[in-house]
Amino acid sequence: MSAPVVIAVVSHDSAADLPACLAAVGRLEPPPAELAVVDCASRDASVRTARENLPANIAGAFVLPLEENLGFAGGTNAAIAASHSPWILTLNPDAEPEPDYLLRLLARAERSARPPVGGLTGRLLRRPQAGEPPRLDACGMRLVRAWRHFDRGAGEIDQGQYGVAERVFGATGAASLWRRAALEDVAVDGEFFDARFHSYREDAELCFRLRERGWEILYEPSACAVHGRRVLPDRRRALPAAVNFHSLKNRYLLRSGHQSRANLLRTLPWTLPRDLGALLWVLAVERSSLGAYGWLWSHRKKIAERRRRLRARVTAPATAVERWFAITGEPL
Repeated sequence: MSAPVVIAVVSHDSAADLPACLAAVGRLEPPPAELAVVDCASRDASVRTARENLPANIAGAFVLPLEENLGFAGGTNAAIAASHSPWILTLNPDAEPEPDYLLRLLARAERSARPPVGGLTGRLLRRPQAGEPPRLDACGMRLVRAWRHFDRGAGEIDQGQYGVAERVFGATGAASLWRRAALEDVAVDGEFFDARFHSYREDAELCFRLRERGWEILYEPSACAVHGRRVLPDRRRALPAAVNFHSLKNRYLLRSGHQSRANLLRTLPWTLPRDLGALLWVLAVERSSLGAYGWLWSHRKKIAERRRRLRARVTAPATAVERWFAITGEPL
């Protein structure tokens, strides 16, 4: 019997990572009902590699090549639209879940009915480096008053911390399980992830929408996966210009849709220095990202309209989001 899950893998020049990722998907027990590998206009052999490595035990496995690089957001939207399962596991090509990953997340969802669970994530470990101790990659997502979102435990040596199931603000798109009904509830114009984000911070934006509509997000430590994360803050200078462009643009898109006026005033002592520092950095060092400010200005009317629509859809009390600026997790 298969699990009522579609695995959504979005690839872009991911041929080197796909064989290990898809092999791990093939070892999941029970196997997922569907596997959608959406390729975003790769220049390498990603499409052929994906087709050659589709697990034979997943009846509903397919590869969907796109002619345009729509990023993680657009690619995942395509995977969800082309599938039918009531649960969606977003999985990066450089992530490898343990065989019981799905089983443990689904079991946690079944035990936690109130409030309704919209998303779950497990204990992600960094891909081990020779001679280094094992390190955590993500144990759920947390917020800080500077309007930054962090993966809990990221980079910490794994010493068994974050060992209990908790409510968390959000979940990373790298290996998280989402209820289709929740994504449909928070979708805007049929989009589950906001396509304007392309890549980076789109998972945090989705978590804001889920929280604002009363959906719960949980962390289950017994569900483990390995993640070969490449995009890290301390590697910013080495990252492609497009990555840094989207990262800067998306920090303001995120706030434009979800920061209340009261929160703007409360968090200004933290957000203002961060914003000024980012501007100075771009002017002095990372001039390739200056276009992010131009993009935001040229789209300001659409951004304002999107904000009005999002704020009109909020049904949860303000504390449903505000509390997560003060806590990193909450025991079940």
